[in-house]
Amino acid sequence: MRSMLAALALVATPALALAQTVEVQTAAGPASVPAAPETVVALDLAAIDDLAALGVPVAGVPDVTPPAYLADALRDIPTVGTLFEPDFEALAVLAPDLVIAGGRSQSQVGALSQLAPTIDMTISGEDLVAESKARLAAYGKIFGHESEAESLIARLDAAIAGAREAAAGKGDALILLTNGGKVSAFGHGSRFGWMHSALGLPEAYPDLTAETHGEAVSFEFIADVDPDWIFVIDRGAAIGQEGEAAAVTLDNPLVAGTKAGKAGHIVYLDPARLYLAGGGIQSMLGTIQEITAAMSAAAG
Repeated sequence: MRSMLAALALVATPALALAQTVEVQTAAGPASVPAAPETVVALDLAAIDDLAALGVPVAGVPDVTPPAYLADALRDIPTVGTLFEPDFEALAVLAPDLVIAGGRSQSQVGALSQLAPTIDMTISGEDLVAESKARLAAYGKIFGHESEAESLIARLDAAIAGAREAAAGKGDALILLTNGGKVSAFGHGSRFGWMHSALGLPEAYPDLTAETHGEAVSFEFIADVDPDWIFVIDRGAAIGQEGEAAAVTLDNPLVAGTKAGKAGHIVYLDPARLYLAGGGIQSMLGTIQEITAAMSAAAG
């Protein structure tokens, strides 16, 4: 593979040297990248989400079952490995002008950079809304779609304001992720914590540890916390894994006896949108719409 990367680099260097560049913010800091690259590979679903929203075509994507709303964006596009392992031979054939990595492909940035200009556009989730806006603005700058990016950011701000209004006075919330029969809870500062901080959903249990995979909890814990709302993300469904569905896992007297259970305020969010493409502009707008609809339908 090294000889292939070296050969491709020698061929590509003269063209890249003549290309115009723009400077954008990435997860690794400021980076100079080709302006308006024509052959683009995106190895992160949040990036594909943003590029699709901006109308930017891609030439290579991971081999993955995408969230339903991204199915058209990935249809008939050549695959170049998985979310975790790029196919360097396939990438060499494509000879991309730019590779966008991030999230699950972040560890491959160094190797990918030997083949083509590569940027790390990981969204860590520490401040997901701000990071998402920054990534979208960067793509707008790279591809000459600044006005479209600004319009999408304005839509996001308006959606957030609407969700906060709908959630006002509606009680506290607990965010749960199910994985087979296991349950984890996510609070402020976690990968799903933006639903608390950005959308104004008070935490039913503010002392959760902000772990990447959440804090493992029991049904007794859920009953003791007794939230007004429970928002559920089914990891198994998100990745197409067979096993116990979230609704089955949470179908027990302890959960049913909570204020959320009694009021019909257990909301099953689109899991693939959140789990696979978290931070993408379309992903965020879709999740916010789900939460806003649920809150708006509830009596104040």
